[in-house]
Amino acid sequence: MNTETLAARRVVLDLLESVLRRSVPLDDALDQHRGLAGLEPRDRAFVRLLTATVIRRLGQIDAVVMSMLARPDLPKGGVLDILRVSAAQLLFLGTPAHAAVDTGVELAVGKGLAGMKGLINAVLRRMAREGAELVAAQDAGRLNTPDWLWLSWRQHYGTGHTRAIVDAHLVEAPLDITVKGDPRAWAERLEATLLPTGTLRRAAGGSVTELPGFGEGAWWVQDAAAALPARLLGDVAGLNVIDLCAAPGGKTAQLAAAGARVTAVDRSAPRLERLSRNMERLGLSATTVVADAARWQPDELADAVLLDAPCSATGTIRRHPDVARLKTPEDVGRLSTVQRRLLDRAIDMVKPGGMVVYCTCSLQPEEGDEQLSKLLSRRQDVMVEPVIPVDLAYGPDADATALAPLVTDAGDVRTSPGHWADLGGLDGFFMTRLRRTA
Repeated sequence: MNTETLAARRVVLDLLESVLRRSVPLDDALDQHRGLAGLEPRDRAFVRLLTATVIRRLGQIDAVVMSMLARPDLPKGGVLDILRVSAAQLLFLGTPAHAAVDTGVELAVGKGLAGMKGLINAVLRRMAREGAELVAAQDAGRLNTPDWLWLSWRQHYGTGHTRAIVDAHLVEAPLDITVKGDPRAWAERLEATLLPTGTLRRAAGGSVTELPGFGEGAWWVQDAAAALPARLLGDVAGLNVIDLCAAPGGKTAQLAAAGARVTAVDRSAPRLERLSRNMERLGLSATTVVADAARWQPDELADAVLLDAPCSATGTIRRHPDVARLKTPEDVGRLSTVQRRLLDRAIDMVKPGGMVVYCTCSLQPEEGDEQLSKLLSRRQDVMVEPVIPVDLAYGPDADATALAPLVTDAGDVRTSPGHWADLGGLDGFFMTRLRRTA
């Protein structure tokens, strides 16, 4: 096993330690790891893929590892992570058995676990023989979903829809792109599928910055569902629009590209700096304000406000599998309180007759329709402006029938990883359009 291969897998072990034991989000762990930049681009991509695969398939992997052990509990710390990394390669990434086994043993030696070589070797050799059959018999979606999420979703959405959600989480999300204009032409140039919402979709993988149009600022990466809230505001040309909790800036870019005068508010200065750099690349402009949106007051009331509120992000698990391992029911309760405060502030910032779009990238009802119900019960100066499917379409010739499943009977929008499964799914969002009436 060459030095570069071992170095990449050592980085994976470090990342798993950060995510699974220190509760660091995977993207942050990747940004913070000093050794990652020293790897070749191909090895960096493999590190990300292997780490995400372990986390995405953690329930399945641990079940297989458990079945290979004589003791009724999993080994601790470094030994367990070495087995997980090797299992992900054996069971899901197609790594040759001898390479995965040998790497596992060498990682143990490098981690000062030479005394566990025999156990690791025996478990992995048996896994190479029997693992595929065990995986084929597993209930993959259920095993990889924490109990609290499974129970919450099943109660709210029903078993069938929950099955569609957890099955979608097993597959890496595609690359979604929002263009400033002419989506049909860019779909051809980027060899992408044009979705009914106007988003362009490509298979995941490769260098985003090397794709046509990136350098000239013709488009940006944004999940298809995340591109919908800004569209719910309708024609914003010439309007003063506040984008609360704006970073990383996809919605800010949409609003600016549509001709709005945008004020982007976020409490994180570094994230707003990144937003500003993205806007510069795209040739767009917005006023940025570093502030807590729950306390900030605009100089004048806006024509419209878009609030993409902080949330549990359980709708993004297919893109961020670590969310399933890091978030808890307590997070949902805490964030629901934050959302309530921000939603009231958003309404206070808009003119009478103006519009507010509230959204969260969460599948939890407490952060979606339940939040809306509580708002309507405590405030008399706001009403729902119902959404219809054509509001989500990018043009008059788009297939509105494909958009109908995204609109609820109440006129809100609920997207789910199980929607458009044949096209690659969607992130899970709740969004509602509100009109201030007084």
